[in-house]
Amino acid sequence: MSTSEIIETGAGEARITWHAAKKACLVLAVSHGAGGGIEARDLQALAGALPPLGVSVALVEQPWRVAGKKVAPAPKTLDTGWRDLWPAVAKKGLPVVAGGRSAGARVACRTAAELGAAGVLALSFPLHPPGKPEKSRAAELLGAGAPTLVVQGGNDPFGKAAEFPEGAYELVEVPFGDHGFAVPKRASLTQQEALDVITTAVGEWLGTLVA
Repeated sequence: MSTSEIIETGAGEARITWHAAKKACLVLAVSHGAGGGIEARDLQALAGALPPLGVSVALVEQPWRVAGKKVAPAPKTLDTGWRDLWPAVAKKGLPVVAGGRSAGARVACRTAAELGAAGVLALSFPLHPPGKPEKSRAAELLGAGAPTLVVQGGNDPFGKAAEFPEGAYELVEVPFGDHGFAVPKRASLTQQEALDVITTAVGEWLGTLVA
């Protein structure tokens, strides 16, 4: 069962949908990308898998999505919304891991240190625009300032695992996965198995943060 709340931010109204653990020891606050919402397959899989492990999942919808807009605003505006809703995900007094997919992962990386995040979960981190590896965003990832896990599709046009620079973070590859972690029918693993790679890796990593 989930519950939702509206949070006022400097960028408009954000929405948090909670998937609460019965005995939570950690909160994962995770947001969507610039081209979709919290219905993304990886976010929904985490919301289903993590609460039994003692992790409450807060699926965050940025104000532009709540307002029904089709295009995400500038990074500065995304960061404002995220900063302003942070007290709502931290109010339970538990450690909070900042997470997101794609553009949401960039927001989490940019703001983690100042918000005191216990860690950063970067799903499908957009290392560079498709076909433009010279326009790297690695500095955002490397500058997160908190324990970081990157989960990346093996066929992600925004950056494959082998393209990522060395750094103080962990990286898990989802074989055959694209930017949305979809896998082709010809792949050697099913869509569900691909999602299991994600939920298992994230669950194990989060466990190390509270051990």
